[in-house]
Amino acid sequence: MPESRHDAVTAARAATGPVAARSAEATATATATTVAAAAATATATASPEAGPAGTSAAATASEHRAVRAKSPKQIATKPASQTAPKSGPARALEKLGLVRDIDLALHLPLRYEDETRISRLADARDGQTVQIEGVVTGSRIEQRARRQLLVHIDDGSGELLLRFLHFYPSHQKALAVGACVRVRGELRGGFLGREMVHPSFKPVTGETPLATALTPVYPTSAQLPQAYLRKAVASALQRAPLAELLPSGCVPRGLPPLKEALEFLHQPAPEVPLGALEDRSHPAWQRLKFDELLAQQLSRLQAQRERAALRAPALRTPAPRAAVPADPASPDGARGLHERLLAALPFQLTAAQRRVAEEIAHDLARPQPTHRLLQGDVGSGKTVVAALAATIAIDAGWQCALMAPTEILADQHFRKLVGWLEPLGVGVAWLTGGQKGKARAQMMASVADGSARLVVGTHAVIQDRVVFQRLGLAIIDEQHRFGVAQRLALRQKLVEQAGASPALEPHLLMMSATPIPRTLSMTYFADLDVSTLDELPPGRTPIVTKLFADTRRDDVIARVREAVASGRQVYWVCPLIEESETLDLKNATATHAQLAAALPESAVGLLHGRMGAAEKAAVMEGFTGGHMAVLVSTTVIEVGVDVPGASLMVIEHAERFGLSQLHQLRGRVGRGSAASVCVLLYTPPLSDTGRARLKAMSETNDGFEIARRDLDIRGPGEFMGARQSGAALLRFADLNEDDVLLAHARAMAPGLLANHPGAARAHVERWLGGKADYLKA
Repeated sequence: MPESRHDAVTAARAATGPVAARSAEATATATATTVAAAAATATATASPEAGPAGTSAAATASEHRAVRAKSPKQIATKPASQTAPKSGPARALEKLGLVRDIDLALHLPLRYEDETRISRLADARDGQTVQIEGVVTGSRIEQRARRQLLVHIDDGSGELLLRFLHFYPSHQKALAVGACVRVRGELRGGFLGREMVHPSFKPVTGETPLATALTPVYPTSAQLPQAYLRKAVASALQRAPLAELLPSGCVPRGLPPLKEALEFLHQPAPEVPLGALEDRSHPAWQRLKFDELLAQQLSRLQAQRERAALRAPALRTPAPRAAVPADPASPDGARGLHERLLAALPFQLTAAQRRVAEEIAHDLARPQPTHRLLQGDVGSGKTVVAALAATIAIDAGWQCALMAPTEILADQHFRKLVGWLEPLGVGVAWLTGGQKGKARAQMMASVADGSARLVVGTHAVIQDRVVFQRLGLAIIDEQHRFGVAQRLALRQKLVEQAGASPALEPHLLMMSATPIPRTLSMTYFADLDVSTLDELPPGRTPIVTKLFADTRRDDVIARVREAVASGRQVYWVCPLIEESETLDLKNATATHAQLAAALPESAVGLLHGRMGAAEKAAVMEGFTGGHMAVLVSTTVIEVGVDVPGASLMVIEHAERFGLSQLHQLRGRVGRGSAASVCVLLYTPPLSDTGRARLKAMSETNDGFEIARRDLDIRGPGEFMGARQSGAALLRFADLNEDDVLLAHARAMAPGLLANHPGAARAHVERWLGGKADYLKA
C-alpha cells in the first residue's frame, strides 16, 4: 500500500477518539481565525509532496483551496452572517473535533518522519525510507496503462527515478530540469533502476536548512492535508492554556510538566529513540496518559457525587407476615406483591439471582436515585430479577417502565411479565412505535391514570405524549443499544410532584447481556454500582461450537436437514437483507429461498428488520409455537428470543460479526434439554481479527471470558462505543498496559476533587470539554 494511503487508513481508525463538543460561538469564531491563519501560511512550510503547494498529489487541490481562505482580519471584522464559507480543511478539523486550541494541542502524531539528515544514494539500501537531495536531470510524461510523471534526479553519487501516478501541473513546474529538490520516500529497485513512488519533495536552494526535529505525521482525514494540520497544531500549541493545573505531588514522579511533554511530542529531537515514541513508553507519553486517566476518573466521581445529591422515591418492600402461609393463592391484601411473585414462580431462583435481587432492593429503599448496572451472560435470568425489582416499585405505590431496543425483545419481556404479574392483579401496558389509533390511546391513558403499574415497550415509552402518573423505577435492557439522550429522557419522565421538594427522579436499573471485564468496569463505570449474574439456571445444556468454511455449505444444509428430521428447530442467521455490490455476502432472502427448496416438507420462515411489526410477530409466533422448523433471520433475534426447541444455529459470514454479537446469537440455542450446536460459517481467507474472534468462540462459552478477549482484540474504545455508551473513550492510555497509571489516577481523584475542586473542574474541562455532560446518563 502506498505510504500516503496507509497514513489515511491508519488515521481514519485513530480519529475515532472522543469528539469535543463545541464550546460557544466565540470559540468557534476564534478557531475559524486560527484555521484561516494556518491556511494562509501552509504553503510556505508545507511538506513537499505536492511541490510548492503542499503534501501528497491527491491533496494538492484541497490545499490550493485552503490557501485561498480569507485572512484572520477579514473574518474577524465581518459579521457572522457575512463570513465566507469555511474551507474544506476547516470543516475537516471540526469533524475531527479539533475545535479548541487545546484540542489541537492534544492531537498527537501517529508517527514521525526523519527529515533532519540527507543520505547519499550510493549509501542507501533498497527498502529504506531516506531523504535524498539532487538536481533534476529529466522530466517527462509517459502514457502507459495510465499517465505517469517520471522525473530523474542526480545527487552526485547516483541517479534516482521519481514516479508519480497522480500529479498536477504544479508538480511539473516544481520538478523542471535543472531544479534542485529534496525528496523523501521508500527506495526501491526497479526495471529502470532505483526509484521512489510518490515521494514527498520540496524545491531547495543552497541555503535551505534541514529540519531540526522529527516531522510529525498526524491522524487526519480527507480534505485535511498534513501540512495544513501541522501548521494549525503548531499555531494552537502556542496559544493553548497549558499551565499546570494539578497540585504538587499529584503527578507521578519522573513525569514532565504537560506543556513540556506536548512540545516534545509534537517536535521531538532527532536523537530520541523512535521506539520509545512509537510504543508510547517515553515519559512525555506517560504524562499524557496519566492526565487523561485522571480526567476520566474525576468526571466519573463528579457525576457520582452530583447524583448522590439528587432525590428519588424510597421504595421499600413490605415486611412479610409470619402468619401468612406460603401459598400464591392467598388474598392479595395478605402479602406484598414481591413476596407473592416469589411464591408463584415455577422455578427456584439461583443463588446469584437472590444475591442480585437483594442488592437492587437495598438500592431502591434509599432516597437517592439507584444507578445500577445488572450484567449477566446470555440465559442467566435477568428478566426475573427485573420483575422482582418492578414489584418493589409497584408495592410502594409507584409505576415501573421497562424499555428494550427492539420490538422482538420488548415482546419477549412483555409475554414473560404478563404471565407472571397479571395473575397477581398487576396491569401491564404495551407501548411500541407501531401501535396506532384506539389501541395506542388506551395504553397511553392507562399509563397516565396509573392503572398500568408496569409499562413495557421500545423507545416509544419516552415519547413526549407518554405521561406517567408516578414513575418510580426505569429499567433499560441492553442499555448500550440506546443513545445517551434516550436514557436521559426516560429518567426525566418523573416530573416534580405537587408539593414535593426537591424534585424527584426515578431509580434507574440498566441491564446488559454483554459482560464487562473488571478492568473496564473500574474505569468506564466508576460511577455505577454493578451487579453480576455469574451463574446459569440448572438444566441448560452446553453449546458445541463448530467452524465450517463456506465451501462446505452443502454439508451444513445436510446437518440442518437431519436436525429438522429429528424434530428440532434451527436458526440460520445472515448479515444482510439484500445483495450488496461491495460485500459478497449471501442475503437472508436468497438463503431463505435456498433452504425452502432444500427442505420442501418443512416450514421455513424469514425474519428481518424491514418487516412490519405484525408480520414479524406472526413469524415469531410460528417459530416459538413449534409450527416452523427453520427461521432464516438477520440479527434482529440477537437478544431476548427464547425458544427451547431450537438446538441448532448457523451463523453465515461469522467473520463479519463482532465477538459479543456472535456470543449473543449463540445464546439463542441451548435453552432446552437437547444437545445444542452453533455452526460458524466463514469465508476464507480470514483476517487476524476474524481468526481471533472465531478461535475465541470455538474455545469458550463463558461470556466473561468472551468479553475479556473482545477487549484484547478491539481495545476499550471500540468495545464500549462512544455512541452507545456515551463514555469518554481513551485516546492515549491502554487499560491493559497502563494499570499502574490508572491506579494512581484513581487514588488521586478523590483528594483532588475534595481539596482542589477548581483545579479538578479545569482539568476535566481541558480533557473532556462538554462531553462530561453525558456522564449524567
